[in-house]
Amino acid sequence: MLKTEWSKGGVLLLIVAFSLFAPKLGTLLLGSTFAVDLLVQAMIFGVLASSLNLLLGYTGLPSLGHAAYLGISAYGVGILTTKFQMGALSASVFAVLIAAATAALFGLFALRARGVYFLMITLALAMLIWGLAYRWVSMTSGDNGISGIARPTLGPVSLKDITHYYYFVLALFLSSFFLIHRIVHSPFGRSLVGIKESESRMRALGYNVWLHKYICFIIAGFFGGVSGVLFVFYNGFISPSTITVPANMEVLLMVAMGGPGTIFGPFIGSIVIVFLKNFVSIYTERWLIILGAIYILTILYTPKGVLAVLQKAKRSS
Repeated sequence: MLKTEWSKGGVLLLIVAFSLFAPKLGTLLLGSTFAVDLLVQAMIFGVLASSLNLLLGYTGLPSLGHAAYLGISAYGVGILTTKFQMGALSASVFAVLIAAATAALFGLFALRARGVYFLMITLALAMLIWGLAYRWVSMTSGDNGISGIARPTLGPVSLKDITHYYYFVLALFLSSFFLIHRIVHSPFGRSLVGIKESESRMRALGYNVWLHKYICFIIAGFFGGVSGVLFVFYNGFISPSTITVPANMEVLLMVAMGGPGTIFGPFIGSIVIVFLKNFVSIYTERWLIILGAIYILTILYTPKGVLAVLQKAKRSS
């Protein structure tokens, strides 16, 4: 057990060390900040995928509408900063709270169902958010989206520079990673795993299963909102295309590919999908078909994710 903890700690230290020097290394090798942009995207979606992993990997709730919380938070920042002239920090806090509040509302409906019905309800709720973003033109600008969302300045540091923004995203990513790790390894997190394995047994032990799932649903929405804030300041733009069905599928694929129920898995999945999406889309407009094929192959041959395959190979060697 102690050896495993040291191993995980060593891996985490290596990741942090690499992350600190990644901008300079990427710029040196490629002669541009393209690699930095990709890493920023991977961390943003890593937070979103990790929040979905709380539902899918630890509680057994396969949500198909999790990108909605990214969209809610992103639209919240866009509307508050451009239409109401609110400061970036205040707008970000409000946006994350709105995403968490929406998750609290949606959870009342979604958690009444199970299995494929839960999937369909979460997708329907996500499409409700997409419909509001598309049709509420006076507030969201409809299909044109909201543009001109400027990155904030932290004291003397301007986040307009992609390298500065990279370190800002890295700080929030590591903070989110730490908090999710603590949640997963807390008594509450252990009870979520118990619920995933056997709800009836947990009820017999006196646990309020619905309340545990409901709280987890809200926490996942909260971290989804955090990713939305990072996303909208990175792009400076938000439109309904961000929360379509393919966007929700991508997040689910990140968790499935990396490894549901693991700490590092969702981030590995986000790196793979972000890099594939950026490179494959250069050569074909039908890159979604390729992502779909990857999803099918993942389910068929690595149902527990890439991380589980690597761990199995390590144990056998």
